[in-house]
Amino acid sequence: MSGTPLFFKLFFLIIVGFFVFIIIKMVKLWMTDNASPLVIARGTAVTKRSEVWGGTGDSGASTSYYVTFELEDGSRVELQVQSRVFGLIVEGDVGELSYQGSRFKDFQRAEERSN
Repeated sequence: MSGTPLFFKLFFLIIVGFFVFIIIKMVKLWMTDNASPLVIARGTAVTKRSEVWGGTGDSGASTSYYVTFELEDGSRVELQVQSRVFGLIVEGDVGELSYQGSRFKDFQRAEERSN
């Protein structure tokens, strides 16, 4: 690389630095989630949203799905869920939510009882 122009060296270092930054950020989130306690709480699905990203030119688009739950203490938590789970949860559903850090685990809808 001694004969390589400075511009290409800087460009290469910036790209490598970017990937190292992303990897460190992902590992930190993974470690934080693993260190977090598993929370099981009664909650209500208050809103759902999806985020579409990518899809320019010949590349395909990707979709991320999120559900916001309001817990019994009034706090809210937004968690990313799989598309299958997103389709099964309806705004207003009440049930038992399980999550660890920012990681969604499960939502068991409470059975409706008729009088």
